[in-house]
Amino acid sequence: MLASLLRRIYFIQLFCGGLLGIYAARQFGQSGAKALPLVLLCALLLPLLLQLSVISVSMLQSRAKSAGPLWWRAFGGEFLAALRIYWLQMPWANPKNEVWCPDLPQQTQTWRVPVLLVHGYICNDRVWDKMARALHRAGHPVLAITLEPLFTSIDDYTPKIQHAVRQLQQATGARQVALVGHSMGGLAIRAWMRGHGSVDVARIITLGTPHQGTQMTRWSPTPNAAQMVWHSPWLQALQASETPVTRQLMHIALTLHDNIVYPQRDQVLAGASVTEFKGMGHLELCLDARLIGYVLQKLH
Repeated sequence: MLASLLRRIYFIQLFCGGLLGIYAARQFGQSGAKALPLVLLCALLLPLLLQLSVISVSMLQSRAKSAGPLWWRAFGGEFLAALRIYWLQMPWANPKNEVWCPDLPQQTQTWRVPVLLVHGYICNDRVWDKMARALHRAGHPVLAITLEPLFTSIDDYTPKIQHAVRQLQQATGARQVALVGHSMGGLAIRAWMRGHGSVDVARIITLGTPHQGTQMTRWSPTPNAAQMVWHSPWLQALQASETPVTRQLMHIALTLHDNIVYPQRDQVLAGASVTEFKGMGHLELCLDARLIGYVLQKLH
């Protein structure tokens, strides 16, 4: 669903950019082959400028007073991450989710803990491409799922996660799996655990998850966005359902330059371990080598 929507959006942007290029070429008195470079340039520039505008607004809106010079590094990294994820990865998602198992090591004949990857708001499983490859190389069976429909209650994703957990267990023979969630995906994992308990859970890792909500979603047109509003009733009820034993399974990674989930330092939960990163934005959490190394370390 999201993949086809993104493809349509980018086609429209390229088409409109091409029309602007044709208009500009006429203004400069160019036609035919001479006009082609300008038409192509405008076709590419329009979606690039629109993406840059979205990142700029979110980075400026979320900037903390103590952001420091690393804010600029986060700005550039987030823009490049958005291009990679929203242009090159997510528009080409495969609706069929399968467990990706590495070769069994000859010494032990056992895999490392299986990992379920759960994406965030308005994303799909392709956001995990780089992370999944790293986990696979490290010996972890991996399953990245796509949560649909895009706009519904976070609780509605619970059956999808439950099915994926069982799929991982059946494919690997493991009793427990690790669950890694980016952004809203971390909340979806917690909502699943509220209904199904933690018996199947080896550990939970969340990246840039709005555990306390985000001030980005003050205007919330969709059910899941409304649930992620700063200190929303849904979030408070979710926290009240969790025990100290549950929290000990959780490892929280946050970035102090998150451009979507802020106030950044407040995205913690009592009893859960917290690791802070700097110099990266929200989407970059799925790509940065430091975060991938962090996830691998927590899984071993």
